Amino acid sequence: MNNTQAQVLITTDRLHLSLLEAQPDAAFIYELLNSPGWKTFIGDRKVHSVEEAQNYISTRLASSYLKHGFGLYKVALKDGTPLGICGLLKRDHLLNVDIGYAMLPQHEGQGYTYEAAQATLKYAKDTLGFEVVLGITDTENTASQKLLEKLGFRFVKSGFLEDFEGESMVYEIRLT
Repeated sequence: MNNTQAQVLITTDRLHLSLLEAQPDAAFIYELLNSPGWKTFIGDRKVHSVEEAQNYISTRLASSYLKHGFGLYKVALKDGTPLGICGLLKRDHLLNVDIGYAMLPQHEGQGYTYEAAQATLKYAKDTLGFEVVLGITDTENTASQKLLEKLGFRFVKSGFLEDFEGESMVYEIRLT
């Protein structure tokens, strides 16, 4: 894997999902983590520079690839334009993995998140062998709730969870 072409793991009609890398992806991750939607619904990750974004990718995102064999992936158009992230997270306090996604504001509302999430769920089942995936969202994030329901997730419970600011809604989907 070189710095210009990350390893593509998932391909859809319009998108490539690939591993995030500190060098080429830091400016994009800096922009995403500081976007209004991210800060409102996911939280402030205290990434205030491109250098801090490089560190965030190396320590938080890439470490999941090594530890679990999966993580959050860069969602890009086939021409390489980064749109957002989508992938799977393993949290120590949850039995099952959960799906995570976020798009840059200028790429929201175009079906990219649905397309990436649908492909990620197929990858979770067919490649990683998961039978159940959770979806966790802020109680105020109605767009995310609608997306989870469109993907086939069903609401399980709401409450306060470790790693999340405020009250969350937990959904799940059975992939079997």
